[in-house]
Order: sequence, then C-alpha cells, then structure tokens
Amino acid sequence: MASPAHVAIIMDGNGRWAKARGMPRLAGHRAGVEALRNTVRAAPGLGISFLTVYAFSSENWSRPKSEVSDLMGLLKIFIRRDLAELHQSGVRVRIIGDRAGLQPDIRSLLEEAETLTMRNDALTLVIAFNYGGRDEIVRTARKLASAVARGELDSEAITAESFAGSLDTQGIPDPELVIRTSGELRLSNFLLWQAAYSELVFLPCYWPDFSREHLADALRDFAGRERRFGGLGAQDVAVTAKG
Repeated sequence: MASPAHVAIIMDGNGRWAKARGMPRLAGHRAGVEALRNTVRAAPGLGISFLTVYAFSSENWSRPKSEVSDLMGLLKIFIRRDLAELHQSGVRVRIIGDRAGLQPDIRSLLEEAETLTMRNDALTLVIAFNYGGRDEIVRTARKLASAVARGELDSEAITAESFAGSLDTQGIPDPELVIRTSGELRLSNFLLWQAAYSELVFLPCYWPDFSREHLADALRDFAGRERRFGGLGAQDVAVTAKG
C-alpha cells in the first residue's frame, strides 16, 4: 500500500510531558510547537500531501484562562515566526473550525496565513482551530437548511457527497490515517465525518517526543493494513471464489 496522501494527527500529551519533568504546562505546549515544526518539515519527504493537526478544540475553552491565553500566544508566535518558512517551503495553510467567536487579531492572523500561502502546493497544512467534529456537522446542516429555506437548494439534492462538500474541509480529501499520541484511544471529536474509514494508529509517546521516526513507523503500520471500506478483502474474495 502506498503512503497515505492525507495524515491527521491528534497532538496529545503536552501537559503530561511537562508534568513528568516537573515543568509548567506551558513548557509542554512550547515543546509541542517544536514537534509540530519538525513534523511539517518531514511530511513532504514521506509522501504526505495533506497534514491536518488538532491544534485547539472547541472544548479547550473550558481549560483555565491562563492556559487558554498561553495557547493563543503560542499560536500567534507560531504563525508570526514560521509563516515565512512555511511559505518559502511551498506549504499551503488551511484553517478549519468556527471563527465566529475568535478575537479579531487571531482571525486576522489566520486569514493572513491562508491568503499568503493559498497558491502553494508542496504540502497543505490544515490547522483545526476552535474545531469540533460535531460542531462542524451542525454548522454545515444549518447552512444547508438555510439554503433549502431560501429556495436555493432542493432538500432531495443533499447527498453524502454534497454534504461533505459543504464541510470546513471542502476540497480536502478524507484522511487515510489518523494518529493520536499519548496512549489515549479515542478521536475526541476530531474529524468525525471525514475519519469514517480512516486507519487509526495510537502511539504511547507524548506529543513533544513525536519525531520523524514515529511518523515513519505509523506510515509503515498503515502500509501493512488492508482497507476494505465495508467490502471484502483480497483473501476473503479468494475464499469466496473457491467456495
């Protein structure tokens, strides 16, 4: 099996990484940003065309205000410090998530990153920010319902394909592989529609320790799997034919 064109990552474990070292949670988040930089640099060389990362969920607002403020600050630093390198490296930045309630300076930075890099094609870096899978589906349903109410859309024309084309990820293929670090075994409201047939790899390492080698290992794990999409695998087909 070829390398997946689209890999999505739940970057988990920054706080526990810091706690294990007797450091504040902010130190873990800073180390996590460095792991993200290294992963973005490694992705194109491993055959990845789309890399989606879960940067800030819609549920993360419930964390202490000081930590939310730290995370917002790190986002600003990442974009201001790394945007030039991303652009020079041919990385296109896409943001998914609800922007309605974001502070104007954050929204402006996100829009700047998308506008500057929109013509790049070496890698598409999709940043899920203020994102939740259920929220995305609800927002999309409301958008389509409004179109039907205005008479712009026939309800019978809404299909799985057209619904997917109205999600935040429109124009982006579904991820073939979803990776989660820290040893947790759940999706945590991440890409619930898009990950319907994704292969899942759960790694015990905390996100700040994630390296190119971890990513390469996950890709090798993916390559050893058989994707059936609800049908029969090659071995099952052979057995059925003989029977």
